Amino acid sequence: MLEGLIVGLYVLGLLFLSLFGFHRYLMVYLYRRDVGPDPEPPPPPNEWPRVTVQLPIFNEQHVVERLLQAVCALDYPRDRLEIQVLDDSNDETSRIVAGLLPPLQARGWNIRHIRRRGRRGFKAGALEHGLQTARGDLIAVFDADFLPPRDFLKRTVPYFRDPSVGVVQVRWDYLNRNYSLLTRIESVMLDGHFVVEHAARYHSGRFFNFNGTGGIWRREAIQDAGGWEHDTLTEDLDLSYRAQLAGWRFIYLKDRVVRSELPVEMAAFKQQQFRWAKGSMQTARKLLRRILRSPIRREQKAEAFFHLTANVSYLLMLWVGVFLGPSIWARYRLGLYQFLWLDIPIFCLATLSVAAFYILAEKENPYGYHKWYQWAYLIPMLMAVGIGLSLSNARAVWEGWSGIATPFMRTPKYGVAQASTRSWAASRYRLKQLTLPLLELFMASLFCLVAYYCIKAELWYSLPFVALFLIGFVYTGGVTLWQGWFVPLTVRKARVEEAIRQGS
Repeated sequence: MLEGLIVGLYVLGLLFLSLFGFHRYLMVYLYRRDVGPDPEPPPPPNEWPRVTVQLPIFNEQHVVERLLQAVCALDYPRDRLEIQVLDDSNDETSRIVAGLLPPLQARGWNIRHIRRRGRRGFKAGALEHGLQTARGDLIAVFDADFLPPRDFLKRTVPYFRDPSVGVVQVRWDYLNRNYSLLTRIESVMLDGHFVVEHAARYHSGRFFNFNGTGGIWRREAIQDAGGWEHDTLTEDLDLSYRAQLAGWRFIYLKDRVVRSELPVEMAAFKQQQFRWAKGSMQTARKLLRRILRSPIRREQKAEAFFHLTANVSYLLMLWVGVFLGPSIWARYRLGLYQFLWLDIPIFCLATLSVAAFYILAEKENPYGYHKWYQWAYLIPMLMAVGIGLSLSNARAVWEGWSGIATPFMRTPKYGVAQASTRSWAASRYRLKQLTLPLLELFMASLFCLVAYYCIKAELWYSLPFVALFLIGFVYTGGVTLWQGWFVPLTVRKARVEEAIRQGS
């Protein structure tokens, strides 16, 4: 009886997980069927519209100067351009900004340093506060770690000659893609989203979202959709769906790129993923019923469902992981050896769909890993890291759907681009985690036992699945502890030794 219950719960989790695997196959199919070159922009307007560039920042001392230099290099008529530095910082970032602005203003840039009392609404609150005094008809947004190319505005603004266009979003690329194994994995994960998902959704007529940065809003679309709201951690996703339900068109340019910085810390990466996972579930809780009851097409509703609930897969991965070892034992004990083959088709549907999805993303991305030997090890590592994130992101999904509110936790940025530097380890922004990585390593120890059992019983069919869970939890937990507690010690020791050498 117990064995049958365990097997049933395991199979149930796998079946639901396979639905999300099938959705990735659907994205690959839609991309192959519908995606072509970016739509041709209309000719430049006779008079360029007013644009306000909003730069929401909070404690960004390592990257704020780089950001301002990039934004003040934009090729756009200066009398039609306004720049707002929406500064909620409570450290020396505000002093740095105050020192950087006068020379820029003396060179003719209309740039303002906007401070507010408190951080109500966090980023969404800052954007809404800036909008109250913004003069632009179009609102471009760049996070602190983004570097817009010089021609960004002149390449994107002409699309707004169509009065139905509410947003133009461009693809992200990364300054530090090859910094470490972690940043390579992150870049491939995001390539899947920006190269395949966004393009497939846009070109097939489904909804997609503004990503909070690297894009431009029509001010009227923001206001028509109800403005920035801060009851979710993904204010960009929330506003995007409200605007598209209100009838505004979104345009995605996969061949236009804005570069950014990937988190170099595992703890920062997990914090970022937690925020995105929780925010998407909060948005689903807030809007999904409204979306399903709206008069949009069925395929748009179906894609919105999978888009907003995609992070449920983390909860399902944790579910499958919990029952994986017991189910192997139960099937072996019941003599159901043939059912061990069940792991193979499920493995193909739930994991090979991930491989197909990300391999396509790399092959279609001019900046991606095109050669098989460049992505051959990254794809299984990406799957393993996705599993390793399941402990943290399952909690995010649960909290998001349950309505448990938590503050907006920023992702630290360090201005890191070169693989040789570990300067981030000495920063006050550095994150430390202890409980979560220890839990992840505890999970890894359990999968060590499961792997040992499979090898001893010669249950080779289940071993690949077990290995992914084992590697994923070892990597996420181990790297978090190493970076948070040991790397800073080595950096500090090296600096002390250097100071002693210089003193002698």
